[in-house]
This record gives sequence, structure tokens and C-alpha cells, in this order.
Amino acid sequence: MKYLTLAGTATLLLLASCESKKEYNYETALVEKTDITTSVTATGTIEPVTSVDVGTQVSGIVSRLYVDYNSVVKAGQVIAELDRTNLQSDLESAQANLRSAKSALDYQKSNYDRYKNLFEKGLISANEYEQARLSYVQAQQSVNQLTQSVKRAQTNLGYATITSPIDGVVLSKEVEEGQTVASSFSTPTLFKIARDLTDMRVIADVDEADIGDVREGLRVTFTVDAFPDDTFEGSVTQVRQQATTESNVVTYEVVISAPNQDLKLKPGLTANVTIHTLDLPGVTAVPQKALRFTPSEQTLNEGESIQDAPKAKNKVWVKEGNVIKAVPVEIGSSSPTHTQILSGVKEGQKVIIGTSTEQPEETTEQASNPFMPRRKNNKTKS
Repeated sequence: MKYLTLAGTATLLLLASCESKKEYNYETALVEKTDITTSVTATGTIEPVTSVDVGTQVSGIVSRLYVDYNSVVKAGQVIAELDRTNLQSDLESAQANLRSAKSALDYQKSNYDRYKNLFEKGLISANEYEQARLSYVQAQQSVNQLTQSVKRAQTNLGYATITSPIDGVVLSKEVEEGQTVASSFSTPTLFKIARDLTDMRVIADVDEADIGDVREGLRVTFTVDAFPDDTFEGSVTQVRQQATTESNVVTYEVVISAPNQDLKLKPGLTANVTIHTLDLPGVTAVPQKALRFTPSEQTLNEGESIQDAPKAKNKVWVKEGNVIKAVPVEIGSSSPTHTQILSGVKEGQKVIIGTSTEQPEETTEQASNPFMPRRKNNKTKS
């Protein structure tokens, strides 16, 4: 029984000795210049800044097409023609009706002048005079109406010649020669023309949780799957107020400029967008861990003490000799990893970001039971 007590006491002493030899190391980081950045990610679609759908105001058969996909066109250039036969017939019919109405007007004017003269001499009744005047007025109105009909027929005939409204490039062609187009309900689209493919934009859908950080002028980088090794740059030009809800997800459209001098960006490409909501290059900063670290009495080594600054709103900790000292700091902007330091510590100082323990290498051997027999090494002779 005596031997068991001695063995237990020795073991406790050894374990206590091991605990006393545990050393706490302080992990530190430098106060240094770094970039403080935050960003919002989204996806969007590449499209031209200005594009025009070219249609036709009249129905008819497409008789000629003068452009194709990717054709470069100038404003006023003829790009297609419709068959003119029916439109020309409508114009000639309107012109014939107008000529007939003008002849009737000449007759009614002469008749009116004659009845007016007779009425003034008292040779006809007022009723006969009014009837002649009314016929003359109706003839004038008929001429006016038919004049407008002629103008409308002339305009429709002009619509048979389709011209480009802008300088640009043909993105799409929706018809072929011989195809009939009808404009009864809506203007049919024949071509889509982009003004300038070197000036593109991205329409990005930004989640409602992130839209509050997005504003005009922010720097944007984006990539497209067609050129995975290239990073394109632009800026936010518009944050649209209209929300879009799809599958209970609310997003807002953000318009981003996308210069395209090398014409790599094509309409319709999907863009993976990063909007840099905060961009502070080269500011004095510390890791976020430094502001979250707080020392405790349990992690102090022998002879060390803590000097706190309890009234400081924000503080970091430094080691000065055997003193773990709190230093009040004024902070600025933050990123997911770093926080800007406005005052309190200077560049090059070391701040504590955590602690770690270190066990001496001989601890295992020292902690073994001295009353247990040692294992002999078996050596094999060759």
C-alpha cells in the first residue's frame, strides 16, 4: 500500500511539472500597408449601348435585301425593298380620285358663284342659295380628304424602300427575299442594327441584399466564358429603380460600361461581374483577428502581466517586454480580412492576433511512469 501511494504521488508531481513547463507563444502580425477592398458579385449579359430594330410600316413581299449579318451600314443606306406593285396602284388610285374631286370642286364653285349672284338680285330663294353653298363646301372638304389620301399613299410607297436609321453593324436579319411581311397588328422586325460594337455595356442583376452598396461610378471588373484568361474593366453607369422578382428572388438591374476596342465582347455573352464597392489601395491596416483578440490570465507565461484600456472602443494588443498592453486605435473601413487603422499604432509595429501552446519535446518521456519497467531495444546482429 505504501508503494502505491508513492507511485501516485510521483505521477501527480510529474504531471504538475509538465503543466508548469507549458509555454504560450503569441502570434503576431505587422501593421502594414495593404488594399482594403469589398465587392459585390453578380451575373449579367453583354449588349450594345445603342441598337435599333428596323421594321416596315406597310405590308408586302420582300423583293430585295441588300445587307446580311455583320454588314456595316450608314444612316440612310437602302438595306431592303418591298414589292411596289400594290402600293403604286394605291397611289395612282388616290391621285385619280383627287383629280375627279378637283373637277367637281371647280363645278361647285362656278355654280355657287352663279347662285350667289342671283340671290343678291332676289331672283332665287335663300334655300336654293344655301344648297349651292353647301355643295361647294362639301366639294372643298372632299378635295382636302383626297389630298391627304394621296400623301398617305405616297408615304406608304416610300416605306417600300427600307433604309438604315443609324450608322452601325447588322446583328440580325429576320426575313428573306420573297417573304411576306404583315403590319396589321405590329411593326414586323426585319433587321437589328447596333450603332457601335466598340462601345458595349453589361446589364447585371444585383441581389436586393447587395444593391444598397452599389452606386454610379464604382469600378467594375468582369470575365466572360469565351475568354476565361481575360479580365475586362468598366464602371457603373446606372442603377435602375425597377425591381425584378423571379422565384421569390428580388434583383435590380445595374448598367455597366464595357469598352470593347478589340471587339472580343459579343452581344449576348454572359458576364461574371465583380462590383468594387470599396477600393482603398495602400492604407495602413491590421488583420481582423487583431481587433478580435483579447488576452486572458490563463494564457500568461510566468512573469507576464496584462495592461488593459477598458474605455477604448477599439483596441489592439502589443507585447512590451513581459507586459501584454492594450493600445486604443481609431479604425476606418474594413474588408473581410483587414481593417484600416487611422491612428493608435504605426506601420511596422507588431500586434497580437492569437496565442498557441508549445510542449517541450522531452515532455512525453518525462511524463512516463518511472515505476514501469523500461522497454529494451532488441538489436538484431547481421
